[in-house]
Amino acid sequence: MSTTPTFEQRAATSCAVISAEVTMASIADDLPPLIGRVAGFLAEHGRASSGPPFWRYRVIDMSGVLTVEVGFPVAETLDVPTGTPGDVVPGVLPAGTYATMVHVGHPDGLLDATSALLAWADGAGVAWDRTLGSDGEHWACRLEEYLSDPAEEPDLTKWRTRLAFKTAD
Repeated sequence: MSTTPTFEQRAATSCAVISAEVTMASIADDLPPLIGRVAGFLAEHGRASSGPPFWRYRVIDMSGVLTVEVGFPVAETLDVPTGTPGDVVPGVLPAGTYATMVHVGHPDGLLDATSALLAWADGAGVAWDRTLGSDGEHWACRLEEYLSDPAEEPDLTKWRTRLAFKTAD
């Protein structure tokens, strides 16, 4: 079950992320552990998240490789050196108008929820902030924000995930 899509204005938001390249076949195994790594990094450095964990899809090639950032928003910009791939680095979620909706249910339903949001946008004439490259669609900001804490809600069929996709300005 998903809510009706709406538009939301968002300010630029600092974040802490780990970037990963995955395939649709590996995404469910490869990305969830990264949430714990980013949370651990923030705790080690005395920082707290200012919102829910997210996956930010940067480059999407559904039949090939996806580039995804896993992270948390933070109140203040991180001052950490960038290092090797897989390290936590500072980032920014861009300001702008986002089309959003909340999916309630098992994460397996997110592909259908995403398809519904994209179809709604097509019908409404919404243009996305994205470009097409030889390696796939490059999105300015396409988020899955995980609103449910698995420690508090172990029933995956009750999990809440907000989709927030940046529209073209």
